[in-house]
Amino acid sequence: MAGYHTRWVRPEPQADDPERIAIREALVFGKALYDRRTALGLTVAELAQRAGMTVDEIECIEEGGTAPTVALLRLLAAALDADVRLTSGHDLGSLWFEAHAA
Repeated sequence: MAGYHTRWVRPEPQADDPERIAIREALVFGKALYDRRTALGLTVAELAQRAGMTVDEIECIEEGGTAPTVALLRLLAAALDADVRLTSGHDLGSLWFEAHAA
């Protein structure tokens, strides 16, 4: 808030910047991948081998450095024996990998 002598003025709400949305989506993607991988007890190297990717690529995703694409989500879901779940929004919990039904 900015102050103008005797009163406080709330700033106008800013529309979400597309760059900020992309950053949040990459972070959500990385957390979802990390959560599912650790739930399965897999190392980064084991997941990389299952997905046909390198350890560096998996680490980059988990650190929030890779934007999720449909093809990448499908590839990783198959490697994690899971389905991809999405909800509206770009915050934590809006993307996760869910184990296949038994």
